[in-house]
Amino acid sequence: MAQLLGVLEQGLIYAVLALGVYITFKILDFPDMTVDSSFPLGAAVTALMISNGVNPLLTLPASLLAGALTGVIHVRFHLRDLLSGIIMMTGLYSVNLHIAGRANVQLFSFNTLFKNELVSALPANVQPYAPVILMALVALLVKALMDAYLATRSGFLLRATGDNPTLVASLAKDSGKVKILGLAIANALVALSGCIMCQYQRYFDISMGTGTLVLAVASVIVGTQLLRGLR
Repeated sequence: MAQLLGVLEQGLIYAVLALGVYITFKILDFPDMTVDSSFPLGAAVTALMISNGVNPLLTLPASLLAGALTGVIHVRFHLRDLLSGIIMMTGLYSVNLHIAGRANVQLFSFNTLFKNELVSALPANVQPYAPVILMALVALLVKALMDAYLATRSGFLLRATGDNPTLVASLAKDSGKVKILGLAIANALVALSGCIMCQYQRYFDISMGTGTLVLAVASVIVGTQLLRGLR
């Protein structure tokens, strides 16, 4: 049961990561290599805030904002999509190191979303399930908000930008701004996933994002193939 709970908890954290990557790879058709660094970016911001006594809940919007800023840089420098992702991924390594202050930050003595007075006050038979319940609520909320956004006019423009940028231009819309918005949302979700993972494992490590891009892309491919009949 403990192993099953661990799998569910980490799977739900990575589900938020996969939703962000889904926007770039499936909707925008943009090979965003930033994921390996925007994931620890959210964790670095979280480690900095929690170690300075900030409420763990406030790390969620802060991580979202930090991740969203990377999408702006992608488009505004007018670089090729793959090259811009590589540059951002490389540059964010130093940024993450600067934000956290060092390569590894321990949070075992601080309150997090999963280790605080409220969780400790729960009945002993409920406490082991508190993290998976909280993560499931976050993942479902993110999915619901993403579905609601994609059903809006802006969401349809986002999907059209990935499928047919010429159509977006014919509608007198700036596809660059739409792409900035899409990349901002995607990287914000990736950073949010890193924020939650940092609080779940109770430490930040500069290399914690290694391999997350491969994991997320594999999740998107497997998920879309298994559930393609539901689309």
